Amino acid sequence: QVQLVESGGGLVQAGGSLRLSCAASGRTFSSYAMGWFRQAPGKERDFVGGISWSEGSTYYTDSVKGRFTISRDNAKNTVYLQMNSLKPEDTAVYYCAAVWGPELRVGGSEYDYWGQGTQVTVSS
Repeated sequence: QVQLVESGGGLVQAGGSLRLSCAASGRTFSSYAMGWFRQAPGKERDFVGGISWSEGSTYYTDSVKGRFTISRDNAKNTVYLQMNSLKPEDTAVYYCAAVWGPELRVGGSEYDYWGQGTQVTVSS
């Protein structure tokens, strides 16, 4: 069992930055690939990016490439989402998720555990 708690959301102006954190419980955090998803009001939950269990690889959806960076600190059981050059269309609830195994996944249905989400609002 893994419990995930996101933090770091808030209100920021367009062009600004935020760093989200996702703290995981359990001693096997390094055995999980991690993903970030977001859900805007009235829309489906979408994949933002993911990272393999060893931080060997990352993958991002096109709309955030070059602006968002995912990293992880397995010693701290934490994964991060650094968001730069934020746009109003980045406004959403952001969720982290964990899936057992080395490879990052894109599909939300493939993930085993989810956090409660943190709100990110980008004003124009």
